[in-house]
This record gives sequence, C-alpha cells and structure tokens, in this order.
Amino acid sequence: MSSVPAGWYKDPADTSTQRYWDGEGWLGKAIPADAVPPDGPPAAEPEPPAPDPSPQPTSPATPAAGPPPPAWGQPPPGWGPPPAPPVPPAGPPAAPPVGPPAGPPAGPPVGPPPGWAPQPPPPPGWQPPPGLQPPPGWQQSQAYPPAQPFPYPYPYPMPEVRPHGMTLAPLGKRLTARLIDIVAVLMLNVVVNGYFVYLYLQDFMPIFRDIMDQAATGVAVPVAQRGTPRMQTLTIAIVIIATLLWLAYEAPAISNSGQTIGKRIMGIKVVPMEKPGQIGFARAFTRWARLGMWTLFWSCGVGLVIQFLYALSPVFDSRLRQAWHDKAAATVVVDVPAGGVPPTIKPGGSR
Repeated sequence: MSSVPAGWYKDPADTSTQRYWDGEGWLGKAIPADAVPPDGPPAAEPEPPAPDPSPQPTSPATPAAGPPPPAWGQPPPGWGPPPAPPVPPAGPPAAPPVGPPAGPPAGPPVGPPPGWAPQPPPPPGWQPPPGLQPPPGWQQSQAYPPAQPFPYPYPYPMPEVRPHGMTLAPLGKRLTARLIDIVAVLMLNVVVNGYFVYLYLQDFMPIFRDIMDQAATGVAVPVAQRGTPRMQTLTIAIVIIATLLWLAYEAPAISNSGQTIGKRIMGIKVVPMEKPGQIGFARAFTRWARLGMWTLFWSCGVGLVIQFLYALSPVFDSRLRQAWHDKAAATVVVDVPAGGVPPTIKPGGSR
C-alpha cells in the first residue's frame, strides 16, 4: 500500500490534467489541471452491457463448421447394416378374417386414373415427323403392327343403314313400283288425253298410208314435209297434258303419305332424311321435277334417255340407294311392312 494519501493530483502521464488517487491507483477519467475537482472520488462509470449469449447467424459465404464429409465410397457416420427380418412363429398360419374389410385398403388405388383412355394405334401408313428417330435397338411393338391391306375401301365393313329404324327398299321393289306407276299414269292419259290423240291420228293416218304407198313404188317423202299445222299443235298439247297428269298423280301422294299406288302395293315409302314424317309439297315437287320435267323433251328423244338414267341411278349409290331425284330432295326410299307401320329398333339392335 502507498504512503501517498488519497486525493486529486496531477497526472504523471499528462501534467495538464489531474486525476483522483485512492492510495492504490488512479480512478476515473482525467480532468483539466485548472478545474476545481469534486469532493471525494469521481462518480463510478456505468458498466458496459453484457454480450448477447444467443448465436449469431453465419454468413452464407462462410459455411458453418461441422464434421468433414465421409470419404468417397465410405458409409456416413452412424450407418449400420439393416436389422434381420423377423422370424415367423412356428405352427400353422392364422386363418384370414371372415367378412368385409373394416376399411379401404391401404396404399394408392390400383388401376388407371379417372378419364384415362388407351392410346389408339396410329393410322395405316403413319410415319414419324422428320428428325424423330427411334432409339438404338428399338423394335416394332406388337400393339402397332404394320398396315395390312383391307378387302374394303375403308378399314372395317360399314354397318347396314337403317333410316329412322327402317331398312332400305330393295331395288327390285322400286323398279316394280315404278312400272306400276307408269301404267297408272298411262291409264290417266287414255282418259284425259285420248281425245287429242284421236285427233292427231286422224291427220297422221292418211299421211302414213301415203308414205307406205310411195315406199312400195320406190319414192319416199320425209314425214316432216307432210305434217299438218294441227299435228304440231296437238303434239305440244299432248306432251304438256301428259306431264301435268304425272305431276298431279305423284307429287301430292308423295307429299302426304310418301307412297304412290305402286309404292303402296310394293310396301315401300319415301321419307325425309332428317326425321320421319311428311316431306311437304315443295320437296315432293322438287323430287318429281328432276325426273318428270324431262317429259317435255320426248319429241327430240333426249327426255326418254335422261329419265332412263334417273331411274337407273339408285344402282350407283350402294350406301343409301338414293336416286338423283332423291338426292335433290334429301329423301330416301325405305321398306315398310303391310299397313305402313315402321318397325322399331330395340336396344341391342334387334327388332
């Protein structure tokens, strides 16, 4: 312990300041030498705050220290071999529980997800796009065999067409019904057009006998030079009346019931393509006009040829057996049983 009593003295390290000596050491901060010091020692200085014991976050650039990673090919620390499987108890196996399971089976459901559908095979002749090549060693899958030739112009046989549940009318029935209608229209012409035909024959028969006599003597005169003006007028009138009689016979019948006398006898019927029922007079007239209007050209022979081709046109349509006048009116001829009641199709395709 020093013999110097406690008090304020000049600081030996800096004589321009003074500090407090407590008899053992200097206390507090130095003050100027000419300042009046306080009585007694200086006030105690506050202690600095204690450091926070919580860990400070490490910088991302500086990885935290830890054990070194295991060497390549060595197991990590703490790794050991898996435990041996349990040995089943001796004796017969327990019987399975009787009854439905208590809950749904554990694990994901087995089967395709909802909405899944198998991918259809590629069409015949399909080739991958340019640049897409199969991997080495790839072989053609049995699910996608190479295209095989088909005996049809389409991959599978087409099913039979049944408009509104009714079978298509056979071509033989259609031809027979047309012949019956021709006879019916001819009988109407005999009644209505017979008088005009009689007047025509009165002028034509003398000319015909004269031509036959001249042919016997070796002198022939063309018929066009021997015809009378009344014959030309009667020819036009007879053709127009025959056309109107055919229209009056067929169009209203097809419009209302779809059947003329010949079609009713043969059990066939004309129906629209979009729905069963009447086709209306406008479509019935359109259907008849494609065939009947050519009657006006009988005198030059063109009308008969075109009408023959129209009557033969169902042979060219193996799918719906539509004639050209059926296509113009969007109609089809079907086979109906006796009484005109169409059959019904039950589920499964049976009648």
